[in-house]
Amino acid sequence: MRNIGLLGAISIGIGGMVGGGIFAVLGEAVSLAHGATAIAFVIAGFVALLSAYSYAKLSVKYQSEGGTVTFIDNAFGDNILSGSLNLMLWLSYLVTISLYATAFASYGATFFSHQSSLLTHILISVAIFVPAVINLLSSSFVSKSEAIIVTIKVSLLVFIIIMGFSYVEVEKLSPQHYASNFSIVVAGMIIFVAYEGFELIANAAEDIKNPEKNLPRAFYTSVIVVITLYILIAVITTGSVDESVLMQAKDYALAEAAKPSLGHTGFVIVSLAALLSTFSAINATIYGNARLGYVIAKDGMLPRSLMDEDTKTGVPFKGVLYTTILSLLLANSINLTEIAIIGSAGFLLIFLLTNLSAYKLHKEIGANKSITIISSLSTFAALSTLLLHTYKSNPHAVIIFISFIIISLLFELIYGRYIRGSLFDREYKKL
Repeated sequence: MRNIGLLGAISIGIGGMVGGGIFAVLGEAVSLAHGATAIAFVIAGFVALLSAYSYAKLSVKYQSEGGTVTFIDNAFGDNILSGSLNLMLWLSYLVTISLYATAFASYGATFFSHQSSLLTHILISVAIFVPAVINLLSSSFVSKSEAIIVTIKVSLLVFIIIMGFSYVEVEKLSPQHYASNFSIVVAGMIIFVAYEGFELIANAAEDIKNPEKNLPRAFYTSVIVVITLYILIAVITTGSVDESVLMQAKDYALAEAAKPSLGHTGFVIVSLAALLSTFSAINATIYGNARLGYVIAKDGMLPRSLMDEDTKTGVPFKGVLYTTILSLLLANSINLTEIAIIGSAGFLLIFLLTNLSAYKLHKEIGANKSITIISSLSTFAALSTLLLHTYKSNPHAVIIFISFIIISLLFELIYGRYIRGSLFDREYKKL
């Protein structure tokens, strides 16, 4: 039954993007782009908008809760590419959970007079463990609470923009405070993870009313609204706060951005909102990733153990458990910068494959061939730029990202050939 209207679909996209990302990566953007942080968000948003075109066309044609996985399966068939992507997408959401948990810890630590690495690890662990318990006890709470929390955090960001605009010093936004063009582009790619949530609209395509009209409108509107929101936040932040102050508060830069207009009270309010936003984002992502694992396992692409579902609550217990354990390991072993890089690289790779799918299927989905080519080239260029810069400045992050790809490929080669195949053979013989 289709019960989601246009506004509901737009809310899914905005809620997916304005999660914990902006709270986590704003300081990263400022450290690289400096006064041109708003331009970095424009560049990342442009890449996201081009990819949204591919998602809109594919979603109308292939309406499925599988979303991205379904698109690539239809374009390239059931092979090592589509099989590897399943695990890569699942791993990328683990990185996203880790990003939100690290941001939660950064803002949470501001409420303590004595900060330490032990406190950081405790806050990170609490941020993941408590939402996991909530998911296991009541999955309905996740969906019911998200709409309220999305409204609160978007309203707060708009409030900060309105209150802070009169405190912006135009001189701080002048080109003399810009980083190099390459650094601005790199900044945009590192913060790309703050835009990745729009693809969640595709997973809800089967429930959206009048999908031929509402799906494209939802994709474009949600991305454009969030681009505008991020640009204004970047202008307020870099235009009203000294960069030296932002760099000292790099991991909680948005809270500092509220100080000029709202004082320490604003700092506290934004910090509390960041805790609420990142906590809810973790809550929703654990739920979504557990369901993703369930759907993929149901199709035989991941171990059947992920299909275990509580008959009373409808919760994929093992999916939540695996997501929680691996997120805890990632979040407690990788720093915020590396998590942001790996998360952005992971989704740029996934969006590249989605854009290539749109190109390959452009006749079937009624897409403009030229736009799908530009979309594919933009994501490829963005991913290449990010990896090139990261290889020079933080090779450890590149190693981890490549490790994810290798793990995904090896898993598909070994599980797909020797385990999944034999299981299906036995089931076929029983028939």
